Amino acid sequence: MTHTRLLICALALALPAVAHGANPVVILDTSYGKIKIELFEDKTPITVKNFLQYADDKHYDGTIFHRVVADMVIQGGGYTPLMDERKTRPPIKNESNKDLKNLRGTIGMARTTDPDSATSQFFINVVDNPPFDVTATNPGYCVFGRVVDGMEVVDRIRKVTTVPSYASQNLPIEDIVVKSVQREKK
Repeated sequence: MTHTRLLICALALALPAVAHGANPVVILDTSYGKIKIELFEDKTPITVKNFLQYADDKHYDGTIFHRVVADMVIQGGGYTPLMDERKTRPPIKNESNKDLKNLRGTIGMARTTDPDSATSQFFINVVDNPPFDVTATNPGYCVFGRVVDGMEVVDRIRKVTTVPSYASQNLPIEDIVVKSVQREKK
């Protein structure tokens, strides 16, 4: 095999399978910059519908990334800068599956220990997180999209200084605000 073919094969294995061009894309506009995310509607329709409904309802506007773990994830979608928790709709079914892995740059649904407890909070994997993947004994965390542009913004966020708080052991000392989450206009 040529070096080019090996590189293409390696990239194909590293990225989740997607239906190119068919999936919705959102722009997550933060106080640190914009992150463009393709949502895997073809693989996780319940989760994508849920996320888009929160986005369309402006639920995410004005929330913060309240949990930043430099060697794991950045998490947001639930709290305001004053640490008021936003009201959510009922939880959704966990759509984690063996085809979608928690790889660097993928977005997943945060949940409690109950696999079917995800509501509005999401996280972006800043490294590969195999312990979050579904196995025979682990229900996993649902991957429902991937960053297609703006990983440099994610990496800036992951490097911020954090402190413990009542709502998060890794709360950024400076608010990282989600200004909006909007569907990309085609």
